[in-house]
Amino acid sequence: MSAAAGRNALLDELRALMAAHSPPLHALVVPSDDAHQSEYVAERDKRLQFISGFTGIARSAGLALITMKEALLWTDGRYFLQAEKQLSDHWELMCMGEDPPVEVWIADNLSDEAVIGINPWCISVDTAQRYEHAFSKKHQTLFQLSSDLVDEVWKDRPLANTQPVVHPVEFAGCSVTGKLKELRKKLLHEKARGIIIAALDEVAWLYNIRGNDVHYSPVVHSYSIVTLHSAFFYVDNRKVSVEVQSYMSENGIDIRDYNMVQSDVSLLASGQLKGSAVNGSSHEGNGMNDNSKILIDNSCCLALYSKLDEDQVLILQSPVALSKAVKNPVELDGLRKAHIRDGVAVVQYLAWLDNQMQENYGASGYFSGAKGSQKKEHVEVKLTEVSVSDKLEGFRAAKEYFKGPSFPMISAVGPNATILHYSPEASSCAELDTDKIYLFDTGAQYLDGTTDITRTVHFGKPSEHEKSCYTAVLKGHIALDTAVFPNGTTGHALDILARTPLWKSGLDYRHGTGHGVGSYLTVHEGPHQISFRPSARNVPLQASMTVTDEPGYYQDGSFGIRLENVLIVQDANTKFNFGDKGYLAFEHITWAPYQTKLIDATLLAPAEIEWVNTYHSDCRRILQPYLNEQEKEWLRKATEPITLGAGEEDGLDEEAEVVEDDEEEAVLGGEDAVNGGAGCVDPTADLGHQGFPLKAHSSPTTRMIISMSSRWLRAMVARGNAAAAAVPKVLTDDDCYLFMPSLICSATSSAMESPRPLR
Repeated sequence: MSAAAGRNALLDELRALMAAHSPPLHALVVPSDDAHQSEYVAERDKRLQFISGFTGIARSAGLALITMKEALLWTDGRYFLQAEKQLSDHWELMCMGEDPPVEVWIADNLSDEAVIGINPWCISVDTAQRYEHAFSKKHQTLFQLSSDLVDEVWKDRPLANTQPVVHPVEFAGCSVTGKLKELRKKLLHEKARGIIIAALDEVAWLYNIRGNDVHYSPVVHSYSIVTLHSAFFYVDNRKVSVEVQSYMSENGIDIRDYNMVQSDVSLLASGQLKGSAVNGSSHEGNGMNDNSKILIDNSCCLALYSKLDEDQVLILQSPVALSKAVKNPVELDGLRKAHIRDGVAVVQYLAWLDNQMQENYGASGYFSGAKGSQKKEHVEVKLTEVSVSDKLEGFRAAKEYFKGPSFPMISAVGPNATILHYSPEASSCAELDTDKIYLFDTGAQYLDGTTDITRTVHFGKPSEHEKSCYTAVLKGHIALDTAVFPNGTTGHALDILARTPLWKSGLDYRHGTGHGVGSYLTVHEGPHQISFRPSARNVPLQASMTVTDEPGYYQDGSFGIRLENVLIVQDANTKFNFGDKGYLAFEHITWAPYQTKLIDATLLAPAEIEWVNTYHSDCRRILQPYLNEQEKEWLRKATEPITLGAGEEDGLDEEAEVVEDDEEEAVLGGEDAVNGGAGCVDPTADLGHQGFPLKAHSSPTTRMIISMSSRWLRAMVARGNAAAAAVPKVLTDDDCYLFMPSLICSATSSAMESPRPLR
């Protein structure tokens, strides 16, 4: 039996169960959510995939509705083409944002008083309330099933088989006791006597526990209930090691079986939930006092919410989410270190990739095809979207604290990069090409931090249009990176900074600009974000949050461009402090070069050129100690300073680049410059972060110095100039000719014998 035929048979089995159910079900909703509304779900929770064959990876990727006659699947534009290929003709595909949402379709198409079944563990409070509102017009009922009907037909459903582990304070930065103390302060502030925590990353962060239950996210399937005096951890008891048992006991946390959480919520509602004392406190008592509310997030599942009386419930954004988002100093230090290791792996990958493309498609390649339509082909190694991504994971696996990828790598050639969440498959993926742009979006989990980076490269000669688009994306990327803004500013207010350079060219992108990143947790973290969509939560950015900076542009059927760094929000040192608000800025912690041949420098302002050159200099300084000689050489070339070419600005004519020896000496100060005379640039002057005042790029004279300094120094050596004899040693180092004016002045000093690394 084919896979499609097998799934069609499953639909028949489900419909039989629906008809036999009491009450009979007119429809069954099958979400892609798990019981914790996780972004990525375990294999055993991929019910939508099992029943339909659709493999969209993210929680928001889809939702199915099965009636006695129809089978419909909703997905968004990111996955529409994929779903068309994967669904059998028994399914009807619905596009989110274009077709009516599922609750509207049900209200419009099913009969009055129809009963719609749902697994209450796999639907959030806010979604359930939206459904019930839509169904009320025709007195339709959202019925909570006692068991998932898909599970009943899933005969070989995978089992969970992992154990939680303690996340040491040396990485977590704060003890469980400290976190519980701060959480209880917030409960008192909200006049709440308890909180139910269902989000896996929040439970993991609060209790300093990590796991492997969900691919890409180091979490364990669990719940937490915290009251003013007790704390509970709900997990499959079979997973609990002696170490975890002892750890929880030491911190006054009761371990209870995963399946007890619903009954314990009922006890919490009645004030009868009792637990161990924490730090010598007395037991819970009945808990019925002025602090009478029970706090839940609106993403909590319906199964738990329904055990509470409405007048008891306080639906608020989880305070744990915000506490987790604001990183402590240890977490920030770990994130910085993790991104350095990750940057080394990415540079190793890019250096390897460049070499492989040259060997297999470059000088050693061969041409095939008829004359006039020949194409250069690879010699031996076929480089595909999948094979090269495997290589990057290999580089990462060699790094300290590496635990695995943080999400499925997007490795996309040409038009595939226009699919925002493209996931290549070995059997059908594209081959890398010297004529097409290659985009990779990738991340890793390290014990001390989570990473996320996107770079876009071209292995041949990019078109002027591709360079223009890449540069517009880069300008937006820089604009957000360099933003300074007052406390209280939301990401929605900052989103325009990344889009403005694109808008000026009539370009845009249809995704958000930034998301939070966890500390060895989920790669997409809230509650804050940077997006053109106003968030219902509207959480302002705060110092010590992390957020990505990832504008892009996608030309249908041709190419996709995206650049992404992880940023840390930090206090800004401003000259003034209007309104006594305090101001914020960003620190980037991602390290990997931008491809300079994709940059059209004529479209960059001097300050933007300075930013790129500073960033590239920092990449060299930070990453070189961990690279071999070949990788260092690749990085040196990849980070050579960009400058405005001749004739591009300030009246510099096309002949300015060709300078005779006499003119060179006149510009640089002649022999006086080499010997430290009157024409010398003072090497003790304030040279700024780069070792050279890059704002002088607007000067034609400075650009002439930059363009010919390397050639001039070598000419001095060829003439036997003793003072310049030491300079070639510097030219082979990573900071080369941009810094020549200061190097010239110190050519005869002892410092030249052992040059210090330039910042």
